[in-house]
Amino acid sequence: MTSLLVQGYEVVIGFETHAQLSTQSKIFSRAPTAFGAEPNTQACAVDLALPGTLPVMNKGAVERAIEFGLAVGAHVAEQSIFARKNYFYPDLPKGYQISQFEIPVVQGGGVSFFLGNEKKTVRLVRAHLEEDAGKSLHEDFIGQSGIDLNRAGTPLLEIVTEPDMRSSQEAVAYAKELHKIVTWIGICDGNMQEGSFRCDANVSVRKPGAPLGTRREIKNLNSFKFMQQAMDYEVRWQIEQIEDGHKIQQATVLFDPDTGETRAMRSKEDAADYRYFPDPDLPPLVIGRDWVARVQAQMTELPRVMAARFVADYGLPEYDASTLTQSKAMAAYFEAAAKACGQAKWVSNWVMGEVSRRLNAGNLELDALPVSSAQLAAMISRIADGSISNNAAKQVFDALWNGEASGEGAVDQIIQAKGLKQMNDTSALEAIIDQVLADNAENVAQFRAGKEKAFNALVGQAMKASKGLANPAQVNEMLKKKLG
Repeated sequence: MTSLLVQGYEVVIGFETHAQLSTQSKIFSRAPTAFGAEPNTQACAVDLALPGTLPVMNKGAVERAIEFGLAVGAHVAEQSIFARKNYFYPDLPKGYQISQFEIPVVQGGGVSFFLGNEKKTVRLVRAHLEEDAGKSLHEDFIGQSGIDLNRAGTPLLEIVTEPDMRSSQEAVAYAKELHKIVTWIGICDGNMQEGSFRCDANVSVRKPGAPLGTRREIKNLNSFKFMQQAMDYEVRWQIEQIEDGHKIQQATVLFDPDTGETRAMRSKEDAADYRYFPDPDLPPLVIGRDWVARVQAQMTELPRVMAARFVADYGLPEYDASTLTQSKAMAAYFEAAAKACGQAKWVSNWVMGEVSRRLNAGNLELDALPVSSAQLAAMISRIADGSISNNAAKQVFDALWNGEASGEGAVDQIIQAKGLKQMNDTSALEAIIDQVLADNAENVAQFRAGKEKAFNALVGQAMKASKGLANPAQVNEMLKKKLG
């Protein structure tokens, strides 16, 4: 694994991600999980930890954990154990959180992605089911704090990696890929602003070859932009501390986007501090292989499986296939256009290039794209059959984007209206080339003297004389023939 050194130090990053599962009710009660309700209107007796209440496992949460395990190539444990994680905080009514410790439901697996053109894989340690805590509300204008227990008991899947990442860029790429996976298979809505997908980054630095450094955990990173800023600042801060002769103390820190700095919140707890022990109210979670098979049969085609199919069926490079499967919408758009025109690589180039550039520039989602997959396919077909050049295709795409024509025949209408049809009349093109050769005797002489740039100049003159309508490949061929 290659490492990017920062001021002579190797960066080591591991992630813990809490994905809120897309169930309608909580993990151990029937209370709803809808976001945005009035405080404490979605907390039942179980969530409030009233005496005599007992947790009952939500089957839908378990099935979503199974789906995730299958999606990342992990082992889904035949039997896993729920434990009590003990700590005291105002938003935790029971005084403990029900989680999994020694035997989690999902074990191992990995997440692969591209960083630039380099393929990376981050190993997963585990993914375990647990309940969320409530939320403290601080009303500064009245000087009081309150507790909202609507989130208490919301089902979470905590996904833990090995410390495999060696830069903030790599860590963000991993987080984006994980976000894609959980939203693609539908186990989490991925809304970072609402707290449905929360990332904690464990960051440390060390000299190459040295033992792992002391890590500090950056909590609750809720945007990819802030995620990278927080890790970059933390890396710089740790290096400065070490260079100044200080030791890094293990701690939990928060990132302040206003200052761009991290600040220590509390010393970091170890597992022993939580006094884990098996929850006596919950029996072991037993998952038979037949249950796993039923879940797998109902799952949508996974992004990695679809990417492999794009490589096999359409002959795409692995990088293209991975990029095109960043979302279901993009994958469907590509495949519809590729099937319609039979030019998969050209479609891939256009989708990854001009289509993506326009969407990013306009901050648009793919469903708002004004150029349909059928129109893109029709345009590419006209490039393939020699009707238009690549430069003319850009003008066609502009016109489609601006809504200058619509429907199935839009591409041909635009070509006709703008006079973009490529010149394929050999006799007319030959007359143009003869005139170019006659008018550019100096370039002809230079080419015959061995200067290749002179040939490009002649091609340019021929294209100019044809007003850009000549077929560049045909121009090249005819010029070479006439020049011997």
